[in-house]
Amino acid sequence: MSEATGVMTVDRESENDRQKIELRVQKGIRQKEDDIVIAIEEALDKCEYPKSGRDKLESSQFRNLVRVADTTESAEVVKNFLRYQVGRERKWGRGKDSLAERIVQDIDGKLKTYAGEIAKEAKSADSKRIRMELIRRYLGYGSRRLRFLSLDQEG
Repeated sequence: MSEATGVMTVDRESENDRQKIELRVQKGIRQKEDDIVIAIEEALDKCEYPKSGRDKLESSQFRNLVRVADTTESAEVVKNFLRYQVGRERKWGRGKDSLAERIVQDIDGKLKTYAGEIAKEAKSADSKRIRMELIRRYLGYGSRRLRFLSLDQEG
């Protein structure tokens, strides 16, 4: 057996291991989707933020947050952008019962915990990447829910 063949076999095996891990990660994410949807729907249904009037949170503002999450690998960047938006206008609510604060709590709490559980179960060391995928899904489901709530309020 040549060295090249030996290296190629090792590369195939490690690639196979990476694929197995990724499949377990994706399975874990899918298994948490109900929890993620419920978390963001609860936040939108129960937290304080303007639901009508001039300061009403629009779908476009939520989509901007989704876009930020799509363009970064950092949960801190997402939270920073959200806090920047809170400082600019009241649309996300303010204070401990606000939608913005709940989103930050979910990112730092539930989503971080879920990512750790998924990483452990999948035997992956990449919980940061898993957490970002969960954040993206959470915010995406939130954008959908807000759109539904907006239509519901219009009558």
